[in-house]
Amino acid sequence: MDAVKILVVDDESRMRKLVNDFLSKKGYKVLEAGDGAEAVDIFFSEENSDIALIILDIMMPKMDGWQVVREIRQFSKVPIIMLTARTEEHDELLGYDLGVDDYVSKPFSPKILVARVEAILRRTNSNTEEGTIEAGGIVMDKAAHSVTIDGKSIDLSFKEFELLTYFMENKGIALSREKILNNVWDYDYFGDARTIDTHVKKLRAKMGDKGDLIKTIWGMGYKFEAQ
Repeated sequence: MDAVKILVVDDESRMRKLVNDFLSKKGYKVLEAGDGAEAVDIFFSEENSDIALIILDIMMPKMDGWQVVREIRQFSKVPIIMLTARTEEHDELLGYDLGVDDYVSKPFSPKILVARVEAILRRTNSNTEEGTIEAGGIVMDKAAHSVTIDGKSIDLSFKEFELLTYFMENKGIALSREKILNNVWDYDYFGDARTIDTHVKKLRAKMGDKGDLIKTIWGMGYKFEAQ
């Protein structure tokens, strides 16, 4: 079985080597790019059409991380982890708005980064399992990674799809933010709740009137209610 390919994009060779070493020890095949333009070229090359995940820095020459995400998201929903020294809230919100799946600030523990990579890839693989979920006029096809609402297709990012899947699979159950993070993000999350709240806000907006099916439980989390 071929090793899973991960593209690491950072203009610091030392940082690329550090991440490469830890991922390679876990059996992943790591591709490296030193700037955004090179990253886009590698990702869209025919021999690398099977890249499973991208670890991407923001501040880079030629093309920054934001532009790389915009270019890739026009054609692919490949999971993307943003790796950056910047910690401003608006940077994180912009990343999630563009379809970034996770966000890691430097300095970071390589072991934690690897754990997040493995968590996302596990979720990606589980979402390829066959089966459909239906509730309240929403039809989710896990194999095709598609969602329709009252017969109309809606475009969700990888993480939004996971979040809606988890809500629908736990219909009528009150879910704490901690439980959602540990199941959808699949790692212990140390920080505030803006990550999940931002994704819920974006998901509701894309669902239109059906967004009201995701109820806020003040002081706790959320609950999906549908007939």
